[in-house]
Amino acid sequence: MIGKKIRIERIIDRNSRRTVIIPMDHGVTVGPIEGLTDMRDAVSKVVAGGANAILMHKGVVRAGHRGAGRDVGLIIHLSAGTSLSPDPNAKELICTVEEAITLGADAVSVHINLGAPTDKEMLRQLGYVSSQCATWQMPLVAMMYTRGQKIKDEFDVNNVKHAARVGAELGADIVKVPYTGSVDSFTEVVQGCPVPVVIAGGPKMDSDEDIFKMVEGALKAGAAGLSIGRNAFQHKNPEKIVGALCKMVHEGVSIEEAVKILQG
Repeated sequence: MIGKKIRIERIIDRNSRRTVIIPMDHGVTVGPIEGLTDMRDAVSKVVAGGANAILMHKGVVRAGHRGAGRDVGLIIHLSAGTSLSPDPNAKELICTVEEAITLGADAVSVHINLGAPTDKEMLRQLGYVSSQCATWQMPLVAMMYTRGQKIKDEFDVNNVKHAARVGAELGADIVKVPYTGSVDSFTEVVQGCPVPVVIAGGPKMDSDEDIFKMVEGALKAGAAGLSIGRNAFQHKNPEKIVGALCKMVHEGVSIEEAVKILQG
């Protein structure tokens, strides 16, 4: 498994054993939203802030290529769906592990919506990609959500810890799930998942303090870091917010200290 170990150190800090991932795959789902109109500029800002890895689709990898500045891990997203679809929760594989390798990926990711009408197809995709990742020694990030007619609350701890466990059981090396809202409930998620768990950022939040409180709670519960998109690249100062989050994740600074970092 030496190949996976080498690659995973490009996306998880080898000292803190934690990570700050900035997903930037939103263009397929909802189009060129604020913060992602100019991908090269967006990437440069979050990388300057200290992000461990960026996550994007294959067609915009050029925007993430580091011809200058500090290096950053590259995670290529293999699945996609659009908000225009009759079923926006359905995800389809649109890239392969082999293709990601040719593009220089350090890891790949897939998105699974348990509870959606097509969740069996998405589970099959996860199993297939997991097998390919084992063959090629490529780390796999599974974005695990519970969304569909039977799901009353996708942030409910029972749903989230089930989703996290499914990702681990099917071979993910890192599992991404929503934060459940409290240290105690998210501790259940982390304890029930045998691989590192990172939190999703969700919709744009109203205040920086709300972001920091969520991150602090997740870290206290044992999370291995975060995978926050809109609350990073749509921030008025992406470089500073990412810098503050990195200090929280890797150095354990408090919310108060993170606010001071953000304020300059």
